[in-house]
Amino acid sequence: MEIKSLSKNLSRDELGIWRCARRAPVSYPADGHARCFPVEDASFWFRHRNQCIVAAIQRFPPGGTILDIGGGNGIVSRGLIDAGFDTVLLEPGADGARNAKAKRRIPEVICATLAEADLSPGVVPSVGLFDVLEHIEDDRGFVRDISEALLPGGMLYVTVPAHPSLWSAYDIETGHYRRYRKRTLTAVLGDDFDVLYFTHFFMPLVVPVIILRTIPFRLGLVRRTDSVGSPREHGIQGGPVTGMLGCLVRKEAGRLRQGRSIGIGTSCLAVARKRKA
Repeated sequence: MEIKSLSKNLSRDELGIWRCARRAPVSYPADGHARCFPVEDASFWFRHRNQCIVAAIQRFPPGGTILDIGGGNGIVSRGLIDAGFDTVLLEPGADGARNAKAKRRIPEVICATLAEADLSPGVVPSVGLFDVLEHIEDDRGFVRDISEALLPGGMLYVTVPAHPSLWSAYDIETGHYRRYRKRTLTAVLGDDFDVLYFTHFFMPLVVPVIILRTIPFRLGLVRRTDSVGSPREHGIQGGPVTGMLGCLVRKEAGRLRQGRSIGIGTSCLAVARKRKA
């Protein structure tokens, strides 16, 4: 897809990254992408999330290019490209955009927020929002803006953290405004989209998250963590627990490929289609 067909508000810099003049703040740690990049490729969490996303998109394929909005260092964009899906990354963070372009070799990277990019109406074939909506204070307004940019019948792929009851210091540290239930996520999408598929994933992580994050936070024992990009959190150091969790989650992607849903997990995944006028 030609970037100029998406927006006339962008120009390439010396690295080949598309940028716009205006900048706006985002609800994500300023150094979050730099801290995550060294662990992403070896992380069982990022690896499994990519497998589930690709499985769902293969089951419900896009009609063209996927615009990966808020795609960070390009870990999902790279996975989608490797799976055969044409993908453009839209990432407001300078570190993330630079890592995606220079290190993950994403062909087309736009460094801007959705508002800054000022996308032309009805030109985007498909959009991916992978752990992005929880960082947006007005999530309904954000989805409306995405709907305006999408072609009629365009696909929207979404992952978000699940269950408000799992709220912890981790959510605060990473700039989350909320966690989602099926009902709340489908309500956010429901004004402009038909939800074709919904599932949870990361079911084996529910109990560990409750024990290690939620309960200590509710008891006032943990007010802040240092888990963004932590090798321990992402299982980089290996060990029997990480190996066991990896085996347990591995079956989930297969269920998603079959269009089956998982009733509980620490993340939600939804596939929706923009309604035609």
